[in-house]
Amino acid sequence: MRLGRVDLPGDLLLAPLAEVTNLAFRLMCKKYGASLCFTEMISSDAVVHGNDSSVLRGMTCDEERPFGVQLFGNSPDVVTEAALVLEDMFHPAIIDINLGCPAPVITNAGCGSALLDSPERVSDMFSTLCEGVDTPVTAKIRVLESRAATLDIAHRLEDAGVCGITVHGRTRELGYSGTADHSYAKLIKEELSIPVIANGDIRDGASAEKVLEYTGCDGLMVGRAAMGDPHVFYRISRYLDDGEILECGCEQKRDDLLEYLDLLEKFDLSSHINLKAHVQWFTRGLKGSRSMRSEIGYADSRDSIVEFVKNMCEKDLV
Repeated sequence: MRLGRVDLPGDLLLAPLAEVTNLAFRLMCKKYGASLCFTEMISSDAVVHGNDSSVLRGMTCDEERPFGVQLFGNSPDVVTEAALVLEDMFHPAIIDINLGCPAPVITNAGCGSALLDSPERVSDMFSTLCEGVDTPVTAKIRVLESRAATLDIAHRLEDAGVCGITVHGRTRELGYSGTADHSYAKLIKEELSIPVIANGDIRDGASAEKVLEYTGCDGLMVGRAAMGDPHVFYRISRYLDDGEILECGCEQKRDDLLEYLDLLEKFDLSSHINLKAHVQWFTRGLKGSRSMRSEIGYADSRDSIVEFVKNMCEKDLV
C-alpha cells in the first residue's frame, strides 16, 4: 500500500491508542508485521504551548521507521503549527489527524469526532494543514448516521489533499459498543481515489479477511485487539497469506511481555505508563488470567512485576 510518497510493505496498521501505543509497544507490533504504527494522539494545543510530555509522545527510533504521528485539535492554525513542530523534531512518514475519538473530554473541546459535525471547519483545517507541511497527511474518522454526510466528509478530506482515510465503522454515540458497520468504508472506497483503510472489530485473521473482501479497502487498522497482544499482527498476516490459524499461548505472551518491559526501560518509558495495567493486558485470554491480574495488582515494584512475568506460565492459577 502507498500513502502519499510512502510505500508500505503490507496492509496492516496499528491504530493510535491513548496510553497504549508508546514507542516500546509500537516496536513490538512492528516486529510482528505491522506495516505502519501510529503514536498515541497528541494534543496540538499542548505541542504549541511547549508541553514536553505531549511532544515526547512523538519520540521514535530508526528501527521503527516509517512511523506516523497522530494529532488532535480544532484550530486550523494551531494544528498546522503543531504538525510543523513534530515534523521538524521527529520526521514522521505520516501525520494523521483524529476525527474519530468519542471521549467526552475530547469532543467537549470540539475535537475528535465532534469535528464531523462541522464539515466546513474540516475542509479549512485540512486545506491549511496539507498546504503547510511537507509530510503526507491522513485522517482517521468515525461515521455519521447519514451515509451521505459521511461521504461528504470523505470527499472534503480528499479535496483538501489527504493521502488516505481510515474509517472506523462506529458512530460517536456508539463509542466502542455494538458492531462496526463496514458498509461505510466500502462506500467510501468505491467513491474515492485515495487509499481507504477499514478499522473496527479487526480481531483475528478471519475477521481481517472478511472485512478486506467485503470493503475492497487498501488496508486494515488494528486497535483494541493489539492491546497486550502485538503478536496479533503475525497471526493475522499468516492467516491472510496461507489460511494458517495460529494460537498465542502463555510462553509467547511471557516472552513478548519481557521484551516489552526491556524496551520500556531502554527508552525510559516505564515511569510514564501504568505498568500494572499494561502487564495485565498481556494476560488476557490465558488460563487463570483473573488470578494473574489480581496477583499483579499486589506487586509493589517493577522488580516484583518482572519476577511475576518470568514465572507466570509456571503458576497453577485458577
